Formats: sequence, structure tokens, C-alpha cells
Amino acid sequence: MVGAVVLAACAAPETTDSVPQDRDWGQITEAAQGQEVSLWMYGGDPAGNAYVDEHLIPAAEDLGVELRRVPVADTKDAINRVLTEVQAGSDDGDVDLIWVNGDNFATVQQAQGWRCGWVDDLPSAQFLDPEDPLLTNDFGVEVQGCEAPWHKAQFTFVYDADRVEDPPSTMEELLDWAEQHPGRFTYPAPPDFTGSVFIRQALYAVSGGYEQVPLAFEQTAYDELSPALFDRLEALEPSLWREGETYPRDLAALDQLYADGQVDFTMTYGPATLTDLVAQGTFPASTQVLTLDEGTVGNASFLALPATSGSSEGAMVVADLAMSPEQQALKADPTVWGQFTVLDQSLLPQEDQDAFEELPDSPVVPPYEELSRNANPELSADWVPALDEGWRRAVLGDQ
Repeated sequence: MVGAVVLAACAAPETTDSVPQDRDWGQITEAAQGQEVSLWMYGGDPAGNAYVDEHLIPAAEDLGVELRRVPVADTKDAINRVLTEVQAGSDDGDVDLIWVNGDNFATVQQAQGWRCGWVDDLPSAQFLDPEDPLLTNDFGVEVQGCEAPWHKAQFTFVYDADRVEDPPSTMEELLDWAEQHPGRFTYPAPPDFTGSVFIRQALYAVSGGYEQVPLAFEQTAYDELSPALFDRLEALEPSLWREGETYPRDLAALDQLYADGQVDFTMTYGPATLTDLVAQGTFPASTQVLTLDEGTVGNASFLALPATSGSSEGAMVVADLAMSPEQQALKADPTVWGQFTVLDQSLLPQEDQDAFEELPDSPVVPPYEELSRNANPELSADWVPALDEGWRRAVLGDQ
């Protein structure tokens, strides 16, 4: 992967990361007619897959675009494909859109592999708050019109109220709870996305709050702050599920442990999906969301357009559609996917505001405004691999 990044950065084109500015939206939609657009996205989210297949694809077809979902086990599979295509100088690559954020976005941005400067031209962009930091920065990297916002997320802990009588209210208390209840807690092994954010949340806790951790990566700050983090997690390890001898490989594995009653907590960056998991009986009816006094990490995810796409107009049409008030309200319905909207609802026409107001309340998940109270900012993308590798060496003992 590192080699691919270096080669791609060396071979990256200087001008293909921008979109011609002399075309109006009508010309773009006309050029999009009949184009096939491949959307590469994590395939392990059944609700997300169903939303795209049953709603977004038919809506794109109505606009004259053939949208195809390409499921991947890891977003890095799509990233590596784009980097390979950038290195080869392709202008008709296999990837037209990627559901992406964080270090994956930063990796291709470094290689100048995204088309940029197109998002503000999307009709639906008029409903975005231009000052919303979750939408203008992606893990500390300026978005610069290189990816269209798709939905917001809030890192959330989840527990079974029938088995956790006195739930903790801070991250430190949660770690203490795990030590007091051996075998009933664990977390996915980084670099799993959810396992990584758990590590960052723990870093904030042992450092005295997110204010004490510089958002931009600094080696001196890492050297100063990470030992306490890894010491805390190493001390926690014997109290974890299977005494920390093994960790769930990903969130799906942790969810299965929770569903089977082997652990009392799970965690997620997409809490809105909990509604359907409880309704289907996958998770126990006693499932509740744990809100922490100090808040948790929040971010947004995006649809990014590679510079190597040969269907860029169709990809723009799909990105605009995905960001439209109609699709955002549909996607926010907890019975559909339940993802939090990126739109500023005060900017919407009244009928679209009403559509959001009429969405059913979840019996499991509090409103986004409550979940995101005291939200912690994401660290820059450079922190993620450093912490993941540090965890592997210090906690797992890998060399």
C-alpha cells in the first residue's frame, strides 16, 4: 500500500483533479445520459446495501444514469484500485464514486487522484451549511470540493440494559466497568474503522479530553501522549473477552458477539441502524445507547470522484441525487437506513422540512442533536495509522 501511494504520487497528473468550469448543470446532465457509474462501497452494511439497491439505483435510472453498486470488504480495496489507475494514467477507470472519508480520502488526495472543484456546482449543494466543519474538513484534510457530503455519523456505545444495571457515563468509567466485569467487553482490532475510533476515543480520555490532543499530527505529541493510552489498554486486555487473547476482526464480528450475549457492549459509527437491528430481533429489545458526559467523536462521510473516472458527469449526477432533500430524508428514515442528514434543514423548502419532521422517532436511538452534544472532533488522518501501528506493537506485542 505504501509503495502504491508513493508511485501514484510521483505519477499523479497535475490537472486532471479539477473539473472544467465552463459547463452548466444542464450540459453535465446531458452528458451523463446513458453513462454507467460504479459506486464502490463497504458491502458489510445490509441496510446501506438495500438503500442503494432499492432506492438510489432506481432514482438514478430515472435520471438516465445506470448506477452499479460494487461491494468491497474494505474501502482500501477501492483506494488501491484508484491509485493503480492513477499510476497507469487511466482516463476510463473502473471506479466512478467511492463512499469514503478519513485516511482513505487523504491517501488519494496526496496522490492527486480525486476530481476537485465540482461539489459547489451541484444543485443540492445550496442546502449545505458552508461553515459546517464536518463538511469542510475530513479528518483534518480540507475537502476543497473533492467529495460530496453523504451523511453524518456519531461514534456511539451500545449496551444491553438487562445485563448492565448501572451503566457508566464517561469513557474512563467504561474502561473501569470492563475491568470490573471480566470477559464482558471487547473492541474490534485496529485498523478496523470502529476499532480505530475506539482507540482515538480512549486517547482523548486518558489525555484529559480532546482539547489536550492537537488535531494535526505532531510526532512530539504522539510520543508524549500515546504511552499512557497504550499502558491503559494493555492493562485492560486481561479483562476483555477471551482475556484479550483475540479481538473481533471487525465491527460485524463484535456485533455478533453482542447479539449472541457473549459481551454486553458493542459500538458503532452508524447508530441509526440500531433501530432496525432491534426491530428484527438481531439485537435484544433491551438495547440502549450509552451517551458519555464528555461526548464522542463525530464526522461525516462522502462520495468522492476519482480523477480516472470515465463517467464523471454521471457520477456528479448520482452525487447530487444522493445529497438531494428527497434522498436524504428517505435515507434518514430508520426503517430504510437511518443515516443522519448532511443538509441544513433551515435552508430547505418548507415541504422538505416537513418531510424530515415527519420521520418516525426511533425507540432506541436518541435524536442526532442529543447524540452529537459535546461532539469531539476527529484527529487528522495522519494520527490514524500512527495509533493503529502503535496499538499493534504495544498492546498486541507485534514487532
